[in-house]
Amino acid sequence: MDIVLLVAMAALLVFMFWSSRRRAKRMKDEQEAKARAMLPGVKVLLQGGLYGTLVEYDGEDLSKSARVELAPGMEVEVHSQAILRVVDETEETLTEDEYLEAEADQAEYAADVADGEVTSISDDRAAADTATDKTEPGDKPQA
Repeated sequence: MDIVLLVAMAALLVFMFWSSRRRAKRMKDEQEAKARAMLPGVKVLLQGGLYGTLVEYDGEDLSKSARVELAPGMEVEVHSQAILRVVDETEETLTEDEYLEAEADQAEYAADVADGEVTSISDDRAAADTATDKTEPGDKPQA
């Protein structure tokens, strides 16, 4: 019984050591990738939720401050580790086709509201429920 407990404890220690090493390596790789992406001119997100354009950043010496331009002509000096991540400009953009489709859907909805066909989302759901439920109270279920 004692040997089983010793083996289990040794296995747990090996797992904890292996897990912490793997986590440390992953964090180091993420920091290196972030440092490579931190070039002047990229859009960044700061820890406080502000977006800006990176003006100056020293990836080698993180004790130096970084400069971020929040608006044209307005630069702020922040701690270099206050930069949360580089923002990918393409992930937040809408294509022209997506915009036109959304605009057409909104215009169709507005026309339906104006005609009195739609009054609210809850009315739409209630109408859909009654349309699918066409059984009379005295009807027997059919097999």
